Amino acid sequence: MMNWQQLISNKRLGQEERYAAQHDGGQPTIGQSSAMRTEFKRDYDRLIFSAPFRRLQNKTQVFPLPGSVFVHNRLTHSLEVASVGMSLGNDVARLLTERHPELRETLFPEIGQIVATACLAHDMGNPPFGHSGEKAIQTFFTEGPGVDLQRRVSPQFWADITHFEGNANAFRLLTHQFEGRRKGGFVMTYTTLASIVKYPYASAAASKKGKFGFFTSEREIFQRIASELGIICTSSPGDPLRYVRHPLVYLVEAADDICYEIMDLEDAHKLKLLSYDEIAQLLLAFFDEPTQQRIRQRIADEGLTDDNEKVVYLRACVVGKLESECVKVFVDNEEAILAGEFTGCLIDHISDVPQQAYRSCAALSAQRIYRSKVVLDVELSGYKIMETLLGQMTEAVIYPERYYSQQLIGRVSSQYAVHSPDFETRLMAVIDYISGMTDVYALDVYQKISGISLPIV
Repeated sequence: MMNWQQLISNKRLGQEERYAAQHDGGQPTIGQSSAMRTEFKRDYDRLIFSAPFRRLQNKTQVFPLPGSVFVHNRLTHSLEVASVGMSLGNDVARLLTERHPELRETLFPEIGQIVATACLAHDMGNPPFGHSGEKAIQTFFTEGPGVDLQRRVSPQFWADITHFEGNANAFRLLTHQFEGRRKGGFVMTYTTLASIVKYPYASAAASKKGKFGFFTSEREIFQRIASELGIICTSSPGDPLRYVRHPLVYLVEAADDICYEIMDLEDAHKLKLLSYDEIAQLLLAFFDEPTQQRIRQRIADEGLTDDNEKVVYLRACVVGKLESECVKVFVDNEEAILAGEFTGCLIDHISDVPQQAYRSCAALSAQRIYRSKVVLDVELSGYKIMETLLGQMTEAVIYPERYYSQQLIGRVSSQYAVHSPDFETRLMAVIDYISGMTDVYALDVYQKISGISLPIV
């Protein structure tokens, strides 16, 4: 059984030797005027001010990056997920400290901040062009020119790149010591890092969907964090590494589930893929009939006549409903979660009326949104761009002595180890470089190396 006091730790990766002197509520650190800014708040601020987080503003969420209609990108999505995550964590903390008064004087009441920070980070490892970019990396090595590289790398590394996963890449981005950077990567707290790992197992133990939580290069780091926090390991000796989730992962996942499903509907309405009547029917279905009547009356009393504003109000009602439902599921299942025996996600266990409504939204989204022409066009274009970049850059690190290879490698930031004598390290550096690109930058590089555009034209 895991326990909260061990699970919530502000020990920092890469600064473990300073942990004894680095306690919340102690003396202000250099540059700090007050000790009120906790270690977990520092994690949050560290992400907000980081370049990888800013780059999310130019990464596709679902729909193409905005023209005349502003829809969600990875940045706005992450900020909204963090807002919902803060509410989930704060409400859970309030209810569980009533149940366990001994937790009040520990770090446990800060779980709202921890969950919000993990929510900010949850998409930071996603490549350009959404899931199409993720798939392009995987299939480059399973169906494309990269197939022949299997004989040159270890089985563990091959499993990593053929199952490339944005969640595992986020953990790498936050923890890996890139060239010229400090030990510990972003130097985040152990609990924040554990809270973003949605699939806490190695790529060799990946599910049928190919999901896993950490690359082989970060295996030891995750083991160290899991051991420190007392996260249960379920793998037998000699088997691929597998753990149960850190409990706060369920709250991060719930915040993401709530936001992407409901906000995608709002975007679809703005883009006129779905009518107001369709949206209203979907969102009102989360409530019983008396509540639906109260919501309709409130819309009338407020004088809302603009369909977009009515959708905003309905969306807010649904988000609030799902947040309270997920809090109840978490609190009711605290013991199973701490024992590593809880199955599925929190949304799977909410009450019947909102659960059925959520499933209806998911089914309609799969049919009318995610397979819409505008979304498919982005995925097709993004896939081709990623495939070309991977092909060109991979060839460059295979044959670094060639003139064109040297020109391409010269474009790569010095933080990526493309000059390493180890081939796996060079190949991973290519993946790091390309997965870190924004959609706009990936398109720009693609056009230049394909001879489609020149800086002087």
